[in-house]
Amino acid sequence: MYFDESTGTNRALRYARNQKSPFEDEQDGNAIVEPIVFEDGFLSVPRTNPVLQEFLHYHPMNGSKFVEVNTEKDAQKEMDKLNSRVDALIEARQLDIDQVEALARVLFNTDTSRTTSAELRRDILIFAEQEPDMFLRAVKDPALKLNSKIKEFFNYKVLVFKNNKKDVYFNTDKNKKRMLNIPFGEDPYYVIASYLQSDEGIEVLKFLEKNLDNKK
Repeated sequence: MYFDESTGTNRALRYARNQKSPFEDEQDGNAIVEPIVFEDGFLSVPRTNPVLQEFLHYHPMNGSKFVEVNTEKDAQKEMDKLNSRVDALIEARQLDIDQVEALARVLFNTDTSRTTSAELRRDILIFAEQEPDMFLRAVKDPALKLNSKIKEFFNYKVLVFKNNKKDVYFNTDKNKKRMLNIPFGEDPYYVIASYLQSDEGIEVLKFLEKNLDNKK
């Protein structure tokens, strides 16, 4: 069945090689119905058989059970993927070490104090090649710097999780109090980043950055 948007009705589809339309309500009573056979997953439809072309075009399984081969469209998709990969690799190669470390903390949760610069750059380049779109989004994310800083707070234990990551506590010489509670089902780092960007959190962020500098 094919739902006709113009009439708001369902119309029965039927392929008959001796008819001029794939719609049953436009066919006469002498329809010769024959099976449509895909061989090795392919079906070649000649331009001299427009009825079968229309039948396949309107068929509700078009796009899910089978798709039309479009070499130009496929080539354009491949070009877009290759261009995205090239753009990501160029962007990755141009990053300074601070940006590389920030991305490594956010993307891989890496403790950059225990990893060499060459290892970090290699990992970032590999990621950029394999996941170019995700890499480019991460590079352009304005929250990248803050998220990287939060990872550092935990790596240097300026902040610590407690109660199975339900609570975040300060872990400085003069402050061991709870900073905030993580609501059930929420991403802890997203909650922390949101808090540190609030009016109250801005002063807390300065306090944490000062203590982080003292530990480095």
